Amino acid sequence: MIRLDQQVINEALRWHQEAQPVWLCTVLRTYGSSPRAPGTMMSVNGRGEHCGSLSGGCIEEDFLAQLSMGSYRESSQLIRYGEGGMRPSVELPCGGSLEIVIEYLPPDEQTRTLLQAMQAALLGKQRLVKTLVVGQRAEFEVPEADRMLPPLSITENRIQLPVGAVPELMVAGYSPVAFECIRLGQILGFHVRICEHRPESLSEIERYFTGADNITIVPQHPARWLEINGAGASVAIVSLTHDPRIDELTMMEAINTQAFYLGVMGSERNSEKRRRRLQQIAGMSREDLERIHAPVGLRIGSKTPAEIALSIMADIVRVKNGEQL
Repeated sequence: MIRLDQQVINEALRWHQEAQPVWLCTVLRTYGSSPRAPGTMMSVNGRGEHCGSLSGGCIEEDFLAQLSMGSYRESSQLIRYGEGGMRPSVELPCGGSLEIVIEYLPPDEQTRTLLQAMQAALLGKQRLVKTLVVGQRAEFEVPEADRMLPPLSITENRIQLPVGAVPELMVAGYSPVAFECIRLGQILGFHVRICEHRPESLSEIERYFTGADNITIVPQHPARWLEINGAGASVAIVSLTHDPRIDELTMMEAINTQAFYLGVMGSERNSEKRRRRLQQIAGMSREDLERIHAPVGLRIGSKTPAEIALSIMADIVRVKNGEQL
């Protein structure tokens, strides 16, 4: 399953290979209600073909019309659409406004290098931070793998744009709830890694998910896999089996990683017992235990495996996006 931002860059690269100029548009800030979030991208070629979206269609139509009249030939520039914007004739249906940076990318080696680096970042092969001064072309750097990406920021005419790796959902052990989390994770654009060493469960996983897009099946105990490979800052790790030989051993290894989310399924009573065991057996500190979401998921009164998975994935997305409860 290819995410929309991956499609945007893939198309931009294809047009570049055809020796076409590319305009890369990125939403920077929103005011009031707006149809797209900061970081949303759209790419456009010289023929007016485009991939991605900035609004419900009104901005795209105006942008393409202006492009056909020779506008947007600077290396980069800021445009504000909507209420109080630089294009006052264009109104967003939601009544808000968007600030967009438009990059003009000629068909040269510098453009190819930038687009290939963005493509690699969106595929999870590296992390990327773009920096541009308005009026100039963007430069980029690749930060260390264990560093969190900085937030999108604008200081005067300097813009910093993080291009994140595809987030990963590591499912430690298989269960009915894990099955639903795998499906939801895939829909939400996560790369899903399933670690399972039990033959019966592994057989079921392979029957349902072998060959599925963005899913990797690892026939190994999740704790052992984490011990060998670790996990970066774009990974969420959930253990949903109710088996302490899986759930607790996984958390003992997961706590040593940079993963942004750790979660274990269980009732309040069982979660408290687990915390005491992890403290006594593994020597986890209070800070370690506070990293583990247990019981995992948002409180939405969920009962069925699908509802529980929804609560889990909603909480993971909340933490990934930096939202507080």
